[in-house]
Amino acid sequence: MSTRYTFYGHGTHGIETGGVKIIVDPFFDDNPSSPLKASQVETDFIFVSHGHFDHMADAVSIAKRTNALVITNAEISKWFAAQDVKAHGQHVGGGYHHPFGYLKLTNALHGSALPDGSNGGNPTGMLLTTKDNLKIYCACDTGLFGDMQLIGDEGLDLAVLPIGDNYTMGPSDALKAVKFLRPKYVIPSHYNTWPLIEQDAEAWAKEIEAETDTKVKVLKPGESLKL
Repeated sequence: MSTRYTFYGHGTHGIETGGVKIIVDPFFDDNPSSPLKASQVETDFIFVSHGHFDHMADAVSIAKRTNALVITNAEISKWFAAQDVKAHGQHVGGGYHHPFGYLKLTNALHGSALPDGSNGGNPTGMLLTTKDNLKIYCACDTGLFGDMQLIGDEGLDLAVLPIGDNYTMGPSDALKAVKFLRPKYVIPSHYNTWPLIEQDAEAWAKEIEAETDTKVKVLKPGESLKL
């Protein structure tokens, strides 16, 4: 069984494992760094970490076209259901055995109001254990928090962390996060989409590899890492 992670720019990710495709936080059409448009995306599942526009803007259109199931927190799942989109609601600390593996929602320090002002519940990250027992942690939009040390105890193969600052962790806190998480690989995200979150990912990568045993993969939008 093979597992592949793909970076689509900003905070949008793809995971394909055991032939099942998952899109995390679909933001394609209005994402200046995306190599794809929403109409080109094929997926079986969609994960939405929180309600902000730049993390779920294309979720409804993609879900309706592909018949994908949306996985998100309970409040946002009800919002999707009202849009006639299939949704599975979970909550922080809760996991579920989906066809692609065991997906557990983790804490995230952020906001989650939906674009129309509806209550988006609590923001989340995701910890995926694939069918071949790979551990992938997508922190999604968050600041640094101490319980990342507990997530690191899972034995992570890959962590995907924001480094853009202003709205999420910046490079220095993301370095601390890597030390807490101790993954085999880390991929930076949520940076360089707009001037407000411009960062030097290559400089950050050198710092990570100088101070930890983690290998950094700086991916351009559309590039992948096979695990």
